Amino acid sequence: MPLYQRFAEQIRASLRNGVLRPGDRLSSVRQASQQQGLSITTVVRAYELLESCGVIESHPQSGYFVRAQFGRDAAASLQASASAQAAPAEPDRSQPLPVSAEVDVSRHVLATLKSIHQNDAIPLGSPYPDPTLFPARRISQYNSAILRSGGPLGVLDDLPPGHPDLIRQIVRRHLETGLSVGPGDVVITVGATEAINLCLQAVAKAGDTIAVESPTFYAMLHAIERLGMRAIEIPTDPRSGMDVAALKKIMQSQPVAACMVMPNFQNPLGFEMPEENKRQLVELGARYNMPIIENGVCNELYFGTAHPSVLKAYDKRGIVLYCSSFSKSLTSAYRIGWTLPGRYREQVEKLKFLNTLSTSTLPQRAIAAYLTAGGYDRHLRRLRRSLQQRCDIMSAFVGRFFPAGTRITRPAGGYVLWIELPAAIDSMALYRQALAAGITIAPGRLFSTSDAYRSFIRMNYSYNWTPQIELAIRRLGEMLAAMLE
Repeated sequence: MPLYQRFAEQIRASLRNGVLRPGDRLSSVRQASQQQGLSITTVVRAYELLESCGVIESHPQSGYFVRAQFGRDAAASLQASASAQAAPAEPDRSQPLPVSAEVDVSRHVLATLKSIHQNDAIPLGSPYPDPTLFPARRISQYNSAILRSGGPLGVLDDLPPGHPDLIRQIVRRHLETGLSVGPGDVVITVGATEAINLCLQAVAKAGDTIAVESPTFYAMLHAIERLGMRAIEIPTDPRSGMDVAALKKIMQSQPVAACMVMPNFQNPLGFEMPEENKRQLVELGARYNMPIIENGVCNELYFGTAHPSVLKAYDKRGIVLYCSSFSKSLTSAYRIGWTLPGRYREQVEKLKFLNTLSTSTLPQRAIAAYLTAGGYDRHLRRLRRSLQQRCDIMSAFVGRFFPAGTRITRPAGGYVLWIELPAAIDSMALYRQALAAGITIAPGRLFSTSDAYRSFIRMNYSYNWTPQIELAIRRLGEMLAAMLE
């Protein structure tokens, strides 16, 4: 157990045995650091975890206090968290069949996404982080200031590759995180979805076979389906990602036109691919002249101490087409993404022009203004801290209330949990039953071309922990217990 969780558990124990009571003031951060021999950062993280659980609250200029309304609900939260110290096991490495298949998942995904906000349903199935985590007001202020300035906002002002101010900030960001690129390497897109579609269209044609992780994020499958291609799923480990050796074996027996991967904080598994695996994957692509489309939308959402490396950093021949966006780290409202298409840049830029002409000027300029003014890194630190705490809380409650035999991933970043339920559970049946109760989840059927993940679900842990979300987890556990009976 991490030190900050261990310290938080000490405070929970004091609440359970009555040493601390509602309204009591906790030691200041500095006092607790000295008393416990912990770093200030560790104490702050412990207090923030307890605050996220609704156990304590912060009073400006006064410190942290046990919530005055601390009662049975909060006590149950403490008990659930304490009971979940022995976390469930992780899912095993996937074992998909080594055959290509047609893709037909868009109908299921569209129906699921439409249901997320149906009758104010609890959005555990949402594909986006909680929008309240983003600095929407500040970006909106830049947006309004640009409108008031009266500058040009015509479509032709931002023909591909995109607005130079935004491109400059994207290049600067990549340089800061260790990737050497220049303004001429970037093409701005309408979110990462368009970037992925353009890149796939540039490197493959209808009927081609595309290698993907298993399970994989359904946006990858959408792109393959849209372009009339076939997918072949590669065994994937919830800790280390795609099995490069298995991919190589498949490539030696059948043609693979391209590979689509999400090496950092993959949706839905949440892993960070080890450095050696990243290097081997890029070397394999170079050896067989196989383009690799890298989805980097969650790269900023790491739980560790350092920004993760990218496949593109190992690319010496321009075969990696890197795709990302601001939708998961800054704002999902504006749908601004980009790609670094390597040797395929000219084709991607032409396809961008033919598909959507250009990306809207105003959101490009507003995001560029925000990035130029500074504060993005401060926002990201808060965002990562919140996501990691909420991951800890949801993992604890799933471990407490879901039935024996449940397995959950240990995300290294991102905002989703992949949950393996007992084999007897049909996740589509659970999805329908949960929706009727005002709860959304993402059934495993959405993340594969087959029905291999019939007993899996994905849940979004990014939303602020509330009694409503806690109740939703409990109710899902009750539904699962009833289904098993």
